[in-house]
Formats: sequence, C-alpha cells, structure tokens
Amino acid sequence: MPNVEQYLKPEVIQTVARLDLRAKFIVEGFLSGLHASPYHGFSVEFSEHRRYTQGDDPRDIDWQVYAKTDRYYIKKYQAETNLTGYLVLDLSESMAYTHRQQLSKFDYSICLAASLAYMMIHQQDPVGLITFGEQIKNYLPARSKRGQLGNILAMLANSQPAGMTEVSKNIQQIASMVKHRSLFMIFSDLLTDQKQVLDSLQRLRYAGHDVIVFHVLDEAEVYFPFQGMVDLKEPEAGDSMIVDAEGMKADYLEALNELRETYTEKLQAMGVDYVPLDTSMPFDKALIEYLSQRKARF
Repeated sequence: MPNVEQYLKPEVIQTVARLDLRAKFIVEGFLSGLHASPYHGFSVEFSEHRRYTQGDDPRDIDWQVYAKTDRYYIKKYQAETNLTGYLVLDLSESMAYTHRQQLSKFDYSICLAASLAYMMIHQQDPVGLITFGEQIKNYLPARSKRGQLGNILAMLANSQPAGMTEVSKNIQQIASMVKHRSLFMIFSDLLTDQKQVLDSLQRLRYAGHDVIVFHVLDEAEVYFPFQGMVDLKEPEAGDSMIVDAEGMKADYLEALNELRETYTEKLQAMGVDYVPLDTSMPFDKALIEYLSQRKARF
C-alpha cells in the first residue's frame, strides 16, 4: 500500500479507479507533505486560520494551533474565507493524447480538478465547473454545499474529450456569463492560436476575475522522446505528417520553450498565474499554486 504522499504521483494514482478516492488521496498526500515542507503554513491556512496581526483581538487566537506551530493564528470569519472558484476544463480531442503515461492529459486534468474541488468544498468555498469543446458543454454554477462535490465529480467522470476546441471563444463567453468576481482555474493543452488565448484571458481579467492557467501537456510533448521516422498526427483536424524525429527535435524543443516563455511573460504582465505541467509531474505543483492564489486573496 503506497504511503499518502505517493498518491501525488500520476503513476500511482492511476491504480485508483474511483475519481472521488483519487481526489481524496491526492489532497491527503499533499497536506501530509506540507507539514514537512517550506509551505507548512499553508496546512494551517487550509484549516480556516490566518496569521495573527497587530489590531486583531487576542481573544481570537487559537491556542491549540499555537501549541502545534509556535505561531499565533486566529480563526477566520466566514466573510473572509469565501472564495468563489470555477474549474474550466478543455474537452478537445487532443486532450485524450498520451504517449506512454497511464494518464492522458485529460485524465491528469480531471484528477487535478477533482482535487481542487475537494479542497474548496472542504474550505466551504463555492466552486463550480465549466467544460467546453467547440462550445460550452456543461455549466454547473458555484455552490459550497457538501453535495456539490458529488455533482462536480459526476460531471467530470462523465466527460469525454472529443472533437475540435475553441479555447478563446469559450473563455470570452465565460467572462460574460459569470458576473460575481471569481477565481477561474483553466485546464487545457492550449493547442490553438496563442494570441487569441491571451486576448480572451485579458478579457477575463478586465471583468475583475482572477485566473490560474494550468497548461497541461503530455510528457512526450515536453521532452520529445521519439526516434527515427515518426508519423505525427494532429488529433482534432486529422492531419498527419511523417518526420525525422532526431532532425526536428532541437527545433521542436526550442519552439516549445519559446511558447511557454511567451505565456509566462504575457500572463504575468496581465496578472494571470501560469502553471506549465506535464503528465509525469506530481500533482502538488498545481495545488500549491491554488493555495498561493487563495492566500493572496485575503
């Protein structure tokens, strides 16, 4: 039986069939790891506390937390803690791709989305779910009731990647749909026109929302492990091209790094968090990013 932190590894979590258990194990492994990491404070934050600051009423100090951490924390009031979040998932055909990993980009994304939903419901934060392909397919308004987690997990479990995608058009539609200031957590391989994606994310920011983009690629798309003559297929348009893998590897990796660097620079400038991931990476990088964003809001 793996220890809890092992569940942060994609190759371990793929052995767990049920999505609700995957989410639970990922979050428990993550929180367990926080206690022995520089992010230890987050595990206290996650338990509805914040650091005591001058001006706070000393009577609000939680002495049980002080006994464990040697630091002063007070219990947050409900009004301080409500963060409305929306998980936004790309259902395009390209998300189904995997070279050798057990989890496709889509599988990896729904594990992360389920884990974030688990964390937010635990915090009593309202969370909703939006899935899209060429158009928005499912929209579940944000709720904080316990039953919402089951609704989100059911919708994720019943979703399948297929067909083309319109990332920018759908993000613009989402910006006009959701009026209340929210945190949008977007999961996509972003295999589409970069300028259009950036323009649509800028619109989300203009509308007053906070955004985290989880750019999920397959391990092979990041490291290009292919050799010899390879038949590369474009899953959504169906186009294919036979290439000499060794001959194009350097150019491919340079183009990918340039793509990621451009996203990093442009999104940082507009106040959007950009998290490049691949399907071989432990899940904790994404969860840390969510908690960092949450902490910054209060």
